Amino acid sequence: MKIPHSRLLFAQGFTIIELLVVMAVLGLLLSIVAPRYIEHVDHAREAVLHQNLRGMREAIDKFYADRARYPKDLQELVQQRYLREIPLDPITDQTATWVVSPPPGVTTGAISDVRSGASGKALDGTVYAKW
Repeated sequence: MKIPHSRLLFAQGFTIIELLVVMAVLGLLLSIVAPRYIEHVDHAREAVLHQNLRGMREAIDKFYADRARYPKDLQELVQQRYLREIPLDPITDQTATWVVSPPPGVTTGAISDVRSGASGKALDGTVYAKW
């Protein structure tokens, strides 16, 4: 008696041992790749944070050069079109966590510098709040 071709395909399959070997190889490859991927994502977030801080500090400096005073808040930089929008802090994933500093000798009503409000340390060991 001749077995139909479609039944031959179902009769052939993987054994449980073969499936376990494939799963073990995939697990090994994933354990090698995953830490490197996470490190690259963290490095990219830190690069974006550096760029966002640089852009906001340049906007504050240009505002001061144009108007001979510091902006009262980050929103004023957006309203006066020195920034399109307040950038996202990539470490906290929020725009409201920026920590602003007043100019020397002034306690409130103006900002001369901005820092990240993120807690923790960067990949190089420095604290985000010190950037």
